[in-house]
Parts: sequence; structure tokens; C-alpha cells
Amino acid sequence: MTRPHPHIAAMAPYALADLAAPPGVPLLSLSQNESLCPPSPAAVAAAAETLGQGALYPDPDWTDLRRAIAAVHGIDAGGILCGAGSLDLIGCLMRAYAGPGRAVLAPAHAYPFFATAAAMAGACCDAAPETGGVVHVAALLEAQRADTAVVCVANPGNPTGTRIPNAEIRALRAGLRDDVLLIVDEAYGEFADHLEPSPFDMVEAGNTVMLRTLSKAYGLAGFRVGWGLFPAAIGAEVRKVMNPNNIGAVAQAAAAAAMRDQAYMRATCAQTAQAREAAVARLERIGLACLPGFTNFVLIDIGTAARAARADAYLRARGIFLRAQGGAGLPHALRMTLAGPADLGRALEALAAWQEEEEDRP
Repeated sequence: MTRPHPHIAAMAPYALADLAAPPGVPLLSLSQNESLCPPSPAAVAAAAETLGQGALYPDPDWTDLRRAIAAVHGIDAGGILCGAGSLDLIGCLMRAYAGPGRAVLAPAHAYPFFATAAAMAGACCDAAPETGGVVHVAALLEAQRADTAVVCVANPGNPTGTRIPNAEIRALRAGLRDDVLLIVDEAYGEFADHLEPSPFDMVEAGNTVMLRTLSKAYGLAGFRVGWGLFPAAIGAEVRKVMNPNNIGAVAQAAAAAAMRDQAYMRATCAQTAQAREAAVARLERIGLACLPGFTNFVLIDIGTAARAARADAYLRARGIFLRAQGGAGLPHALRMTLAGPADLGRALEALAAWQEEEEDRP
């Protein structure tokens, strides 16, 4: 029987969300950080218009999409690469720059796919402690080893939702060896762009990549479109390991139209911020704490791993699926995607009922 590479055989499958609701119970999934709004009507129209071209291969250079991204962010379209979500680009970067004998370094509660992508490339993944669920730059720099080849930071983070200022990202880059690749994943960047503009200029130094996605603020998770700004030399190597037709024509058209509808995206972010404020206030009233977040989800501190497991089971029995965070080193927490008023209200009411029952436990 044909055998896989040992490092692949040793891997566990990436943990996807479990969405199997009890029989007869309507599912409310608040576990995948999907947008609380549908895509821009302009994106839907562009996708529909492109359906008739399904016999043709998509543009392998994402020309119109890159043009739209560059115009919005004031960056060079030539430095942009697009993938099937930022997850795709992370995997390509690991294949090109990690591997046996090379280590990947990330914060302790980082996006779990960083470690998965490192393992897929045959690299080990080291973790640096965080402080209160926030990336700690000094700890990352202290954890840098001779074999560290790639450092990954999500800002804002997932599953924590927390953020560090651009000045700290720059300090991290300055403290790393020049031959270490820094990947800054800004999948939730649009929810924090009002605080300060993204430091895309860091890419000019040649050893930093900035990633974003259209899955979150743009509501295009089902279309699978992400992008990144790459130094020319790194982009050239990454293209060697990319699927040359990685984003379908319909998805490219929808993404370009969504990118050009900035007003709709900003309105989505404003609605999300309002939902987050209301959810956090309600959770605090019932005695549950949340980390300060800048994303389209909240990380709820349930207190202990046992309490979090009981809360999760209580909600699932009612068809309400949040995301347990034991795999991210936060077994006492549940992550809840922000939704519209009716769905979010249903989840918060259930959490309040569980909390009341929990307080009555002997």
C-alpha cells in the first residue's frame, strides 16, 4: 500500500466546525465568523453577469481584482497575489519558505491554521506566550531561534479578537533577523482600519508579507477570495507553488465589485461594531467577560474548561453552535460570531438561561 510522507501521516486533520444540530432542532451557527450581512448587491450582480462565461478559464493574474484592491488601498497592483482565501496564501507561503529543518513561530493563541500549514510543509511550529490574550512582541522576539524561518501574526487576532498597534508590528519586524519572513494576517483588518491605516509600507523591506481576505467584512466567505501584498522576490517564489487557476471567474468578478463598493463594506463594519457592543454589554450583565475585540466575533471567558464544556453542550442541544477554543489553548472560552439582532438575541438569551441554571448547580 502506498504510504504518505511521515509528517503528513502524523498530522491530525484541520478541525472544521461541527454543524450537526440535534434532529428536528433548527441550526444557528455562530461558529465560523461569517459576515452578519450578505454580499454587496454590486458583488451579487457581477457574479450573476459572469455565470454565462463558465466555459472559460478564469484570469490567472486576477487583473481586474488586483486593480480594484490597489485603488482602494493605494498600493502597487504588481505586488498583489490572490488566493482562495488568505488560508490558501498562508499554505503557499509555508510550502515555499518553511519545511524540514525550519521552524515557524506564532503567538500561543494564534490562528490554528498557522500550525497546520507549518506541519503540512514538514516544519515544526513554536509558540510564544501572550499577555491577556494579546500578542506579546517581546515574547515572540525572545522565542526566535536559529532555525526560525517564518513568524506569523494575525492582527486583529483569531480567536482572541485582540489587536496590537502598528508600532508594535514594526518593532517585531525590527527585532527579527533579516532572513526571517514575517507574515501579518489582517483577515479582520477592515474592522480596525478606522484606528490606523494598515502598514503596507513594511513590504518594501523585502521580508514581510501582508495578507487580507474578502470572507469577513465583505461577506464573500462562500466565494473564497483572499489577497496579499508581497515583495517581488517572495511573490515570484510563491507563484511557483500556487494553483494557476485558483479563483474562479465568478468569484473574481464578485470580489472586484465588492472591493469597489467600499460604502457597503464600511456599513457592514459599523453594524458589526454595534452588534459587538450590544453583545458584550449583555454578556457582562449576566456575569461573563469578553476580551476587547476588533473583529466580527467575541471571545467569551466562561471561567473554566468544565464550565465552557457545559455551556457548549447546553447551547448545542438547542441548535446554537459557538466555537470551543481548546485547540487554541483557551479551553475556558467560547468564540461567538456576531449576527443580526434576532439570531444574536437567541444565542444571548440561551447563554443567560444557561448561566442562571449554572448558578443553581449544587
